[in-house]
Amino acid sequence: MSIHSSLRSGAANKKHRSVLKRFERLKMLKDINVWDDQKSVLGIPKVKMQKLKVKKAEKAAVVAAGAAPAAAPAKGAPATSGKADKK
Repeated sequence: MSIHSSLRSGAANKKHRSVLKRFERLKMLKDINVWDDQKSVLGIPKVKMQKLKVKKAEKAAVVAAGAAPAAAPAKGAPATSGKADKK
């Protein structure tokens, strides 16, 4: 028996959240040295959250290497019609 997809936990269920909790906002502000513990928690500055799109590693590696498309035949190689030659 398999587990229902809504009951799974971990990274698969994490979604992008544009609204942070107060402690998350304070942590981000401390990381960029905008916040110190002497200030009041009322009137906390806004923190912009941006969703980053990550390309797949294979596609990025092919583009970075500048590889030729796989469908193009190599220079000097005879063109084949795709059918096996029978003799």
